[in-house]
Formats: sequence, structure tokens, C-alpha cells
Amino acid sequence: MGNRRRVAERRKTRPAVVAGMIAVVVGGAGFGVYALYGAGAAADERTQNTSAAADHKPKVKTGPLSASEVTTTATAFLTSWQQGKVSAAAATTSDTKAATTLLTGWTKDAHLTGATLTPGTPAGAKVPFSIKATVAYKGLSKPLTYASSLTVVRDTATGKPQVDWTASVVHPDLKDGDTLVTGESGTPPIKAVDRDGGELTEAKYPSLGTVLDGLREKYGKQAGGKAGIELRVVRGKDSKSSDKTLVELSKGTPGTVRTTLSPTLQAAAEAQVAKQARSSVVALRPSTGEILAVANAGHGFNTAFQGSLAPGSTMKVITSSLLIEKDLASPDKAHPCPKYFTYGGWKFQNDDKFEIKGGTFKASFARSCNTAFISQAGKLDNDSLTKQAQQVFGLSMNNWAIGVPSFDGSVPVQSAAQKAASLIGQGGVRMNPLNMASVAATVESGTFKQPYLVAPSVDHRTLATASRTMSSGTLSQLRELMAYTAGYGTAAEAMSGVSGNVGAKTGSAEVDGQKKPNGWFTAYRGDLAAAGVVQAGGHGGDTAGPIVATLLKLGG
Repeated sequence: MGNRRRVAERRKTRPAVVAGMIAVVVGGAGFGVYALYGAGAAADERTQNTSAAADHKPKVKTGPLSASEVTTTATAFLTSWQQGKVSAAAATTSDTKAATTLLTGWTKDAHLTGATLTPGTPAGAKVPFSIKATVAYKGLSKPLTYASSLTVVRDTATGKPQVDWTASVVHPDLKDGDTLVTGESGTPPIKAVDRDGGELTEAKYPSLGTVLDGLREKYGKQAGGKAGIELRVVRGKDSKSSDKTLVELSKGTPGTVRTTLSPTLQAAAEAQVAKQARSSVVALRPSTGEILAVANAGHGFNTAFQGSLAPGSTMKVITSSLLIEKDLASPDKAHPCPKYFTYGGWKFQNDDKFEIKGGTFKASFARSCNTAFISQAGKLDNDSLTKQAQQVFGLSMNNWAIGVPSFDGSVPVQSAAQKAASLIGQGGVRMNPLNMASVAATVESGTFKQPYLVAPSVDHRTLATASRTMSSGTLSQLRELMAYTAGYGTAAEAMSGVSGNVGAKTGSAEVDGQKKPNGWFTAYRGDLAAAGVVQAGGHGGDTAGPIVATLLKLGG
């Protein structure tokens, strides 16, 4: 049975630096209280806004928080919460109404009692703390222990320090709009199994935590199980994530849900992403659309299925199919690849400003020449790429139903420079490894088949379809481009040793504020397609390429 999860994004506040401080922990109010001494603290405490307003309004304190302000505010909040004084605790926060609602629900809806809150050592304005409590419901009880944190900020209107309120203060898995509830779970537990009947557990396959949560939410009621009594995170109405079980007071009876996952490929995918930080990968069967493996280095969010990232030059697979159909490119025809090309007021360039003089489109594709694609932007309509992605590759229509929450890509209609950037997988284009594995699968099989994790026959759902297929001529040229890239282009090193009917494309996507680009790789070998991304990893051939190639060697 999968526990449901969600990783909350915590607001980050620059820590205040306080010199000459000595922190001493003394007892009080049922948990640790900080007393601070030293000239630095005293000086900070006296800091005032020295500018006097012309109308003699009271001075409002500004500037960084002192260490004593941080600890005093945190102490007041945690003490009141521990003692059940909800109004007093909420009054120390930046959102009294939201804090009152969630803290009231902590006892009333979550049935948590006997709380002990213990603060840790502050790091600037951030104060970590641990919580011990008991979940008690209709004669059943279990202990609950977890860690959280709060951040103290200065109210710009009053100058007073206050707890910067977010739902994650109460529990790190909560986001604003979520609640904690104890009672009979509305969704019975499940026993998820792979294609061979082996049980899928998070302990065995760490990446599957979010997948198991999604399977339970989707199929728990129809799988024949019986609900248990649980403390769980109930997501807000606008959330796209699944509920998460925190404590089971009594176990339900699970129903069985069969997936399409391959135990061999899933184990290999888990092992591969464990070697590379911020990596994700998906493998599927082109002939059917069955998802055979999904793995993420970070287990809190399923980037492989739900990520929304610029795919970089792997998008050139779709763009190339469009250019070939419109007779704007062909593998062996001459095609420009200058160092620079300006379109829509933007000056585009190639990696390391390379150029290919007198080269072919095949050479430009294999070496991933950006300007070779940008140069064709003026010959395309604003919606040409959008239509190609939707009509041929089944993307960007928000209608995939794979069995768990997923994102099926976005290729918006754009104009001018943004249209040109979209041709090379930048601009407004967004994808994830599931989408790009599907792109490679469509090229291999010749027809888009919507990926799925649970067979549609289980719940009689309708899978998404594409309205048309590529002509045989376009398809054969596109396969030629990908095969050449796998053998002689930017994908050659990663694909070394991957034999048979193969094709590949690398990609690097620039991200604002990120030193290294996201590295992408999509490829196929026989009846197996896979795609991966390594965020902030660098070039796709060096980072995501080995991950994808390993799976192709096993299952192709």
C-alpha cells in the first residue's frame, strides 16, 4: 500500500546575521526557551528607524530581526500552540485567520492530543522544531512524531516580528488549502503489483511513493478493498496531488491493482537515478503505450510524470517532422547552420557558437544546430508547431489518462522570437520524461499511442489519440535523422553498445538563474522507448544519456 505524499515548498527568508551572540537554553513553558546575551543582541534590539515622519507618526521598526526577536516570537507561538491556546498562537502569525483554521483543525479534525513541541537551534530567522503528539480516535491511538520549522519576519506595517504563516508550519506535507483529518479513509488501501504479479512497495522501489498514492486515490474504491482509520493529509480542492496517509490507526483491507511496470526495468531505473541528483526517467513500450518504468532521484514530486520543463533540443524531433512535412528540410539536402541567426528581435546562437558550412539537415540535427531550426521560423505559421505536437504526437491537449496524475506537455501558440525559441524546445514549450519518451515511441512505432500505467480495461477509460499520422516518407526521414544521431551525433557516446533498430536525440535547456542547463535524452531501441532529464546537469548526452541507454540495453 502506498502512503500518500506531497512535498511542500517552503518560503525561504534570508537569515539575519547577529554578531557576538551566546545562546543559552533554559527551561520554561513546557519546552526549551532561548535566552540570549551579548552586545550584538542588545544593539540589534535597540535598532530603530531613525527617520522622523513629517506628521510625527510613531516610528516603525525596520531592518533585520535580532536573534532575541526571532526566539521570543517563536517561543510565544510554540508555547501557545502546545497549550492549546489557538487564538494566542494565531495572533503571533502573519495570517491570523488561516492559522486559526488550521490549528483548530489540528485538534478538532486530526484528533491530536498531548502535544510536546521542542524547538531546535535557530538558523537566522528560521527556527526548526519537533512535534510529539498522540492520534486518538474512537478508542484507537498511536503516537505521531515529526519535524517542522517556522520563519520569523518583520511586519512592514507595524515593525513587529511575527511567524510567516504557511500551512507547512503545522506539518511539512501541508500546503495552503490542505487539512489534517483523522477518521475512516474515504479511499481503501491497495496492493499494487507489477506486470508479473509482484508487489510494488515504496520500500523496494523508492520512486513509486507518489505513484502508489495516485493509484490508491484512483482505484482504491473499485479495487475491492475496505477503508481503515487513518490520519491523513487531505488536499485542497485546487490541488493536483494525491492525499497522503500519515498514521494508520487500523489497517484496511487492500484491493489489488495491476500495473504495466516491469520489475527488471523498474529496478534498473531506480538504480540509475540514484547515481545522478535531480534525475528522472521513463521507459515505455511503443507498440502499446505501456509504461514499463518510472523513477526520480527526488521522491517527493514525480517529475517524470508531472514535471513541466523546457525540453531543449529533444523538441527538434517534433520540429523536424514539421519541417520535413512542409518540404523545408530533408536529411541529405543542404541546410544553413550559421553561428548566429536573428529572428523577432532575438539573436540566437549555437552551443559554443559553432557553425556548419555547406552542411546537410542531417548534420545539423545530429550536432543539434539551433540556427538550422530558427532560420525556418519565418516560413511557419504561429500555430504550426502546436498543431504538429497535438495532431501527430498527441501532446498538449490535456487529455491523457494514464492511471495516475500526469502532465501531457504544453506547446502553446506563440509568435515572433518566442515562436522561434519553441522550435528548439525553449520559449513556452514544457515537457517531462513521460512526454519525451512518448515522442520517441511515436517515431519508432509510427503512431501515437497514449502511455498508460494501468490498462484502460480496468476502469473503461478512453485513452487519448492523435488525429493523424506522419506519412511514410516523413517517418522514414525522421527515423534516419535519429538513427544517424545515435550512431554519429551528440548521442553516439551514450548509445555506444546499444545495438539494433535505434534512434536518439539529445537536448540541453537553459533555465534562468541556473549555471548549468537541464540535460535531456530521448531514444528508442526496438519496442522500447525511454527519455530522461537531469536538472542542472549539463549536456544531455553526458547526463541523461547513460541513464536512458542503460534501460534500452536491458529491454530493447
